[in-house]
Amino acid sequence: MKYVDEFRDKQIVDTLLAQIRKYSQKNIRLMEVCGGHTMSIHRFGIPSLLPETVTLLSGPGCPVCVTDQSYIDRAVAYSKLQDVVVATFGDLVRVPGSTSTLAKEKARGADVRMVYSPNDVLRMAKQEPHKRFIFLGIGFETTSPAIAASVKRAKAENLTNYFVYSAHKLMPPAMTALITEGIKIDGYICPGHVSVITGSSIYNDFPEKYGVSAVISGFEPVDLLQSILMSVVQLAENMPKVEIQYTRVVQPQGNLEAQAVLKEVFTPRDDLWRGLGILPASGLALSTKYENYDAQKMIEVQVEPLKVQKGCICGEILKGLRTPIECTLFKKVCNPSNPVGACMVSNEGACAAFYKYG
Repeated sequence: MKYVDEFRDKQIVDTLLAQIRKYSQKNIRLMEVCGGHTMSIHRFGIPSLLPETVTLLSGPGCPVCVTDQSYIDRAVAYSKLQDVVVATFGDLVRVPGSTSTLAKEKARGADVRMVYSPNDVLRMAKQEPHKRFIFLGIGFETTSPAIAASVKRAKAENLTNYFVYSAHKLMPPAMTALITEGIKIDGYICPGHVSVITGSSIYNDFPEKYGVSAVISGFEPVDLLQSILMSVVQLAENMPKVEIQYTRVVQPQGNLEAQAVLKEVFTPRDDLWRGLGILPASGLALSTKYENYDAQKMIEVQVEPLKVQKGCICGEILKGLRTPIECTLFKKVCNPSNPVGACMVSNEGACAAFYKYG
């Protein structure tokens, strides 16, 4: 398994750890803002390898987790409408709303379909023109271009029964909000997949304005430890900057074609994040040119009053203020079979990672 094994080589890991210990003479706090990184960090036991001077925090990197409960409530309400199909990626169906989930509504007879791609939904919409198909568009800059491309295709093909309920988020505003809120973060382990699309320039403000390091990382143990070392060296030398560790995938300019389709189809808007509240220009709404495909504008629905889940501290976990083991519900009440909060549902959630890997 050449290439994977190279990034799990024990000798390289030991060398990187020795260098981290050498340079980490002061306490630093590094936050990953990617659910894939959260899972990898705990899967490979990275925190247990690091010196006590280096603390890793899990941030708002899981798209399902940061999607506010009110979004789930509206999606559940859509699923109850006649001749409406709600299509979504699989992990969203079990996220609790105020009184229900999409999985429960499906069990009660609602037409909720799990898909792998928005193209699946376009195909179904063509085959069943008498139904309205609402695709639940969640995710960061990674998944947004595919949804944008599906909307362009729907318009080109004059498809009138395909809609997107957008909860797409932009990563930099959330990262900025954490710092301006006063949360102690010395460096960011920046998301690899997001950066494939955006490139590295979206992180320039963090070293320049806030003195915070920003290293774009891959997902294997050597990737993560090398990224941590790069951050540690930057901070030890008091020279924070943006660096790309994940050079085999991420280019400074990003994917220009994907950026272009995003700019055409979506427009930034203030958006609501679980735990962070409303952040300016942190979400994506369909632009005026494509507003006929916006489910929120085109399909009216009555949504039940918001009912907050008592005891759930997902919001604080997403901000790095607390860890899952500090939650009184963790394992006792909240577990993968009975998730109380979104952080336990998603495969990229911090609670799911702590539950699975300890």
